[in-house]
This record gives sequence, structure tokens and C-alpha cells, in this order.
Amino acid sequence: MGLRSPRLVPLVAGHAFRSFSSSSPSFAKANIKLVAELRKRTEVSLSKAKEALTVTNNHVDAALEWLEKDLVASGAKEKEKVQGRTAGEGLVGVSILSNGFSKQNAGWGVRAAMVELNCETDFVARNKLFGELLDDIAHTAAFVSDFDAYHTIADSKTFLDKFLLPAPLLSARDPRQKPSTDVGGAVDALIAKVGENISLARAVSISHPLPSTQSDIALRVASYLHGSVTGGLGSQGRIGALALLALKSPRLSTITENSTFPEDIEKLQRSLARQIVGLETLSVRGADETALYNQPFMMLAGSDQPVGTVLNQWATEKGFIQPGEEGSGLEVLEFAKWPVGGGGVISSERVTNDA
Repeated sequence: MGLRSPRLVPLVAGHAFRSFSSSSPSFAKANIKLVAELRKRTEVSLSKAKEALTVTNNHVDAALEWLEKDLVASGAKEKEKVQGRTAGEGLVGVSILSNGFSKQNAGWGVRAAMVELNCETDFVARNKLFGELLDDIAHTAAFVSDFDAYHTIADSKTFLDKFLLPAPLLSARDPRQKPSTDVGGAVDALIAKVGENISLARAVSISHPLPSTQSDIALRVASYLHGSVTGGLGSQGRIGALALLALKSPRLSTITENSTFPEDIEKLQRSLARQIVGLETLSVRGADETALYNQPFMMLAGSDQPVGTVLNQWATEKGFIQPGEEGSGLEVLEFAKWPVGGGGVISSERVTNDA
């Protein structure tokens, strides 16, 4: 198709954050109204809120910083206690900052991420604090990804330790909120709050801005989460899939201006992501039915035609492919599929190109 396939890339980030020191020559009695405010904003215990305000002389912002430092320290101690416990529960989270071509995204680039956060029990996995942290980590992964800094995703331990865990944790709910800790520190803080072993198992990011001169190619990100739960921003589940699609045609702009196109492509890409999750899908192309393109496209109106055939028919009907024309159409470039607790696959189609 003439497109260099974007790669699933790790994160490159570092962050230093300041902490408020609890050592103070004089302590003031905690103001009861400020205690209530602090508990509402942080959900800490009454005694911990009083302690934070006491050692900071009732300065709320300083008390918040003191609590962050205290949580990290407490989390580190609690982490030592729970390290040997099995964290086989949890959730997969997806964050899509830019899903490719749309009327709002004229550049047609993509930026998205998928992460898995583990804990010991399903009870904690459905806890509000756990869901919010998963949202924030997925958002951070999508936001700070850097296509130019590629490292192999095979060495997951190095990837997590060196790139994601030290990244500043960004809020998925309030983009204006200044990061106060890194991803690793936030995980340790949650350990201190819930008393369970929590670990960031894996993460992957897709980031690829298309050049403005490449007007014949558009990218789209497809995602699906099976066993979705409430508690976070909604993009969480027991099994997750993230896929990258490419559309190519010299008539791309005209085709995508059709009023039904946004709904059509949304339906198609969701069906593809559901297909990846619902069947034993191990690759994009291959010799057997573990290859996506060979499978009956069951998730698109129960079609018994292979996925590859349906995609070709769809692209032809929409005008992407014309008789005698080569290199145009729709392709699945790569995907990642993870169930909670391990397993899954990452598959990528490498399409070389001079662009």
C-alpha cells in the first residue's frame, strides 16, 4: 500500500517531583473544616487528614503534598509485605487520544494506548480508586508516547521499568492538573490504600502522525473491551484489543466526505476489534484460521466470508478500490490482544515504503 507501518512503541519519560517535608518546628491544631475538605479531595482517613494539616500548619496545598509523600513511603513499605502475593485479577484499560481520520482530526494521525493493571481480588479491581488509576496510566501511556524512540516490546520488564513506571502520571479527568507523582509512585500509593499487591503488567502505545502532504492515506484505531466494568471512564474490561487500520486511495478526501462514512467505518472497526477478541486470533495474515484475514467475519452481521475478503469488498463498495488500480484499499496493520492475567498476542504487518 505504500505506507510504513507505525509501530507499537514504548514510552520515554522521566519525572522528578518535590515533596513537602513533615519536619516543622511548630505544629498547629488541625482545622476541622480543612480536615473535611482534605478528606473529600483525597479520601484519606480522618487521622491521616488531621496529621497532614497539623504538620503543615493548616496549609491545604502543602498538606496535599505531604499526603502524597506519605502515601509513597507507606506504599513502599506495604509493597514489601505483599510482593510475594499473586496478582491475578485486574483490568485492561484503553485510552485513545486521536483515533485517526475524523472531521475534527484533519491530520489523520493516531495516538492511543492499552495497559493492564493487576491486583489480587476482583473486589479491588472494581474499586473506584483502582479504575481511576488505570484510566490515568492508560492516558499517560497514550500522551507521552514517542514514535521516534522505538524499543522492542518483547522485553516487557525493561520496557515497564525504564519507560512507563518513571513517567509523570497524567490525569485522564483533568488535563490541566499538574503531575505530582510518577506512574510507579502512584501504584505504590494505591497499594498503601487498599493493602493488596498491585502491579502494572504490560502496556503498549500506538503513535503515528501522518505528514500533511500524504493526503491519500488515513489511519484509524479500533478497540474493544470484553467484560467491561463501571468505575473508570468506561474504557476498561477483562480482555482488550487495540488495532491499527490504514485506508488508502487517491479519492480518499471525496470518499470520507460522504455523510454515512463516519458511521460505516466505526461499525467496521468495532467489528474487527470484536473479532480479534472473540476468536483465537494470533496474527493478521497466516496459513490457518488463527490469522485474522482467514477467519469467517462472524462479528460483522454473522458473515461466513473470510475477513480479508469482506475488507476487500467493503473497500470496493466505498470506492477505495477501482478496476485495474493497485495499492489502494483497507488493511489491518497490527493489533494487540490481552486477557487479564497473561497470555495474548501482539501481531504486526510490516509494510515497507519510500514515503
